[in-house]
Amino acid sequence: MASSRGEREARAAGSCSSLEDGQCDSGLGSLRSLQGPLGEDQGQSQPLSPAPRGPSPGKEAPTEADERLDSSYGSASLVEALAALEEVPKEEEEEEAEEEEGERLRQQLLETFAFVSEEGDTLLHLAIIHCVPYIALCCIAELPVEALEIQNDLFQTPLHLSVYLEQSLVVQALVLKGVNTALQDRSGNTPLHLACEQQSLECTQMLLIQEPTTDNNRVARNSLQDLQLQNWQGLTCLHISTLKGNLQLMTLLVKNGADINVQDGTSGKTPLHLAVENHDEIAVKHLLQMGAQVDAQMYNGCTPLHLAVGRKDTTIAAVLCHSGADTLLRNMEDETAQDLADGNDDILTLLPFDDLKISGKPVVCSS
Repeated sequence: MASSRGEREARAAGSCSSLEDGQCDSGLGSLRSLQGPLGEDQGQSQPLSPAPRGPSPGKEAPTEADERLDSSYGSASLVEALAALEEVPKEEEEEEAEEEEGERLRQQLLETFAFVSEEGDTLLHLAIIHCVPYIALCCIAELPVEALEIQNDLFQTPLHLSVYLEQSLVVQALVLKGVNTALQDRSGNTPLHLACEQQSLECTQMLLIQEPTTDNNRVARNSLQDLQLQNWQGLTCLHISTLKGNLQLMTLLVKNGADINVQDGTSGKTPLHLAVENHDEIAVKHLLQMGAQVDAQMYNGCTPLHLAVGRKDTTIAAVLCHSGADTLLRNMEDETAQDLADGNDDILTLLPFDDLKISGKPVVCSS
């Protein structure tokens, strides 16, 4: 009995010491042992935990620092660090892919911009024709100047169309981009001709007052060329604005350098001749006030007074005479204004007889 009791105590002491030294009882063995049926022989149940094994020969026991490295937190940190290292090239690859995609889209966009219809219209022409300013402004921002100056089958540039349709924002964007404003359409009209034809003061101002972006001399040269250039009818912008009777446009053109005595390309008429032909008394007075030459002659030698008398316009003839018109100038047919007024007493009272002179000056008949 004593020996058996001693053995039991020894075994109990050995099991306690094993738990204290190894501290390996995780509770899993206890849980498994509790799940067995009640009344079962305890000798057949599984041990709560395996007995701790000592270190193998030639190997040192793990230290406390080594055990601390083996933790779930440490493992997670290592995995995250490795994952971060793997993500770096992935991010670079994604950026490269995005750049390639962006370049591909830009190339497609440029190809779209380069589209030309059967009538020779580019995408910019069509955007202006169909009044889609957003697309038009996008084209202007992305395309080079040379592409913005393409002329369609009617020799119209996008600037011609935007002026004709009075799309001022598009006109401004094209002018600021530096497109050539002197290109002529099928009728020889520049955008400035069309602006005067449309009587668009806003577009005219944008075309005349240009913001120099790169070459001041080039911009100034284009402005002067626009003002003096004639269309295929021989008309300058000032001729057109005079025919329209638009005093604001006439003033704006003259202030920006238009020649007020410029002759058209067909008969040599000045703006004053055209105003007389139109019986536009207000335009006649306005031109004279701005310095128009009252005795300017056409290619056939006719002065504005010749035209006024020939059209029996007494009012304008009086204005011209009061402005100092020479009534004795002869045209190529050797006719004076008095010759043309033969039989018109109202006009004859305004004109001196050419055979009555005092000190070389004609005597004016008056009632």
